[in-house]
Amino acid sequence: MPFAPLDRLSSPQNPRIKQLLKLQQKSAERRALGLTLVEGLRELTIAVEAGVPVATIYSCPELAGETGETELRSLFFGKKDAPEWFEVTRPVFEKVAYREGSDGLLAVLRTPARTLADLRLPANPLLLVLEAVEKPGNLGAILRTADAAPVDAVLIGDPRTDLYNPNTIRSSIGCVFSVPVIAAPMAEITAFLHEKGIRSYAAALTPKAHSYLDCDFRQPTALVLGTEADGLTPAALAACDETIIIPMMGRIDSLNVSVAGAVLAFEAVRQRTAS
Repeated sequence: MPFAPLDRLSSPQNPRIKQLLKLQQKSAERRALGLTLVEGLRELTIAVEAGVPVATIYSCPELAGETGETELRSLFFGKKDAPEWFEVTRPVFEKVAYREGSDGLLAVLRTPARTLADLRLPANPLLLVLEAVEKPGNLGAILRTADAAPVDAVLIGDPRTDLYNPNTIRSSIGCVFSVPVIAAPMAEITAFLHEKGIRSYAAALTPKAHSYLDCDFRQPTALVLGTEADGLTPAALAACDETIIIPMMGRIDSLNVSVAGAVLAFEAVRQRTAS
């Protein structure tokens, strides 16, 4: 598929460059426009293969090289609509890039707008549910787990961070696009789980909690986790069917939420695939 001749942007005062900086820095701008930034060929490849529309591409030839640009162009071969494509000088690209060691490729994507009503689950789903997640790094790490395990969807209740924050995309290595991710009020998520007959397991340190190793995750399952600082809210905890813990054998009594999510998710998958 042919692309239009590339314009070369060399001024940081160019309106397009100013817009990129707003998208990078302001979640309100991303939400208002339904756009976000994705940097890096690997992340862009995952997004494109997941069917996420690409509005505009910015490349720095000095960083991307001919190979990088060729590989990115191949993603759009045979597609009906080509995104706009602009070359950017190295000083300008380094101003808008948000990662070290960039490969010189950046794109503006139209963010998916999914709701619980859009979610199509298999007969025996496995879900990860996070309440009030606030750190893009933790969310990104959990999304990588969700892709790797895999789980069928990640539901975010009352999020305190933008799901399409560029740092979330970076830390998830693009898995925010490969896994269905939906944000909704926590009360709506717990009601959805009950309506669909999905048993919910709250990870929380309470007197009634029992080891996750004693649970049967082979049925429709949702693994529910809260923030590291506060855990699950009382309302979310009360709405779950069971409370579980990961036994701690050392001096600390908890794990990073992304690590805890990985432990639980891989145990659930292990049970489901064991012969």
